[in-house]
Amino acid sequence: MLFREIIGQEATKQQLRQAVREGRIPHAQLFAGISGIGKLQLALAYAQYLNCPHSTDEDSCGTCPTCLQFERLQHPDLHFVFPIVGSDETCDSFLEPWREIILNKHYFDLEDWHKALGVETKQSMIYEKESGEIMRKLSLKAYGEGYKVMIIWQPERMNAQCANKLLKLLEEPSPKTVFLLVSEHPEALLSTIQSRVQTIRVPRLETETIAQALQQNGIDATKALDIARIANGSYLSALKKADESEENQQELRDFIALFRDAYTVGVLRDPHKKYESLKRLRQWSLDMADSKVGREKQKHFLQYAQQQVRENYIRNLAQPELNYQMEEERAFSANFAPYIHSGNVEAIMNQLDLAERQIEQNGNAKVIFFDLCLQMIVLIKKPKI
Repeated sequence: MLFREIIGQEATKQQLRQAVREGRIPHAQLFAGISGIGKLQLALAYAQYLNCPHSTDEDSCGTCPTCLQFERLQHPDLHFVFPIVGSDETCDSFLEPWREIILNKHYFDLEDWHKALGVETKQSMIYEKESGEIMRKLSLKAYGEGYKVMIIWQPERMNAQCANKLLKLLEEPSPKTVFLLVSEHPEALLSTIQSRVQTIRVPRLETETIAQALQQNGIDATKALDIARIANGSYLSALKKADESEENQQELRDFIALFRDAYTVGVLRDPHKKYESLKRLRQWSLDMADSKVGREKQKHFLQYAQQQVRENYIRNLAQPELNYQMEEERAFSANFAPYIHSGNVEAIMNQLDLAERQIEQNGNAKVIFFDLCLQMIVLIKKPKI
């Protein structure tokens, strides 16, 4: 990948290029930041730039045999580690779909990767067996005169055994070997690993940068700006928001169903309506907890719900420029926003965040989502402070 193919991140690109030009190449670097801002793309472009024999001050040449191999992700000195499903396997068994998702999708997250593997409802990890493969690959003689590069995507998903073995490799690095860790949650890494890598904080993308990229994809300028503002610095989030698919529309419907029925049970007096709404909430919690949904989608919904609660609270301030919503979301918020206020907004956000963390920790989804429903019934009727 070439630096010029990456959306935005000009300061980070310049930092990486300058380090190579000055010969200051750390043996291990951590690209840290939120999902969808180009961390993996920066690591790929940096790896190619390190090895291109004809690179300029600005970029790899893009035409030499080395660059062509890197562009296809098939250079013998370029290695990958990423989360997989199945402790008896290693990443080499999944290289074909891995290359395909990078080359075809470019920006993707763990949910997209699970879809590519056909394991949406399962959890993925980097297992201990992978550490043996890492050591084996790095012990081989380099193919060219450049650097052997080991890119580890989502290293926070390594199990303890693999993480400890990686630590030893970082403590005793092989010559002309570079580790590039690409992480959304660097705080989840062992502190000893964090201390042995140079951290590059990759910032969120500018709203204007995302909007311009969306317009280049054929999206209307006004809609592109709306989406870019909502994306909160993530190009991947913008792409997913731009995809008006049934799946994306479902999150809004789930959010509306949760709070409409919670309001009916908590506020209205009609016992029949209360009973029917409580039954619907119970069914809602069972649908959300269904194993076919999968934990990544469950977490994504809870993140979406937190965003919408925030937007509804901000709407009460009557400052439209502070609201980041699409047309359908604004339509619901016109009537719903007054029920999110100073008396309950913090508690509602805390409950949604708690549910997200419990899902991440493999808690019982049926219990988590029904408890969330009960909490919303109580909180939605709280008075303003």
